[in-house]
Parts: sequence; C-alpha cells; structure tokens
Amino acid sequence: MAGYTHDKDEHVTRLRKIEGQIRGLSRMVEDDEYCIDILTQVSAATRALQSFSLGLLDEHLGHCVVQAAQEGGPEAGQKVREASDAVARLVRS
Repeated sequence: MAGYTHDKDEHVTRLRKIEGQIRGLSRMVEDDEYCIDILTQVSAATRALQSFSLGLLDEHLGHCVVQAAQEGGPEAGQKVREASDAVARLVRS
C-alpha cells in the first residue's frame, strides 16, 4: 500500500486544481494576457506543485521509509537512497 493511499482523494483533488491552473495559463497565453500576469500565475502553479510534492515526500518518509527501516535488510537502505534522490531532484527544480 502506498503511503498516500489514505489521502488519495485529497491528492487527486489537489492535482485537478493544479491542472486547472495550467489550463488557465494556456488560456491566458491564447488571450494575449499581460506577461507579468502570466508569470504570476506560473509562480502560483509552481508553488502548488512544490507543496504537493513536499507533502507526498513527507508521507513517503513517514510510511514507506519508516516501514522499510523497521523491517530492515537491503530494502531499508534502498528506500533511504530513493528519498534522498527525490529530495535532490526537488531542490534542483
């Protein structure tokens, strides 16, 4: 079971809102909106995705990584490396 399963509906709702933001950006460009207004909305969408990803990472650490650490073995180290790699990707983005 994935760590986010208990909040799956909430996650899907958040992602649909972000999807709506992106569609709104496309409409803004199609309608020749002012550049700064578009950039403001890009920033808002970026923050929404970052917030979503940090929440998902937190759930992964609290569920998947903790569970693997409790069980021990090579999977524990793998889960920690995966989480570390995910953090590095988020920092670079």
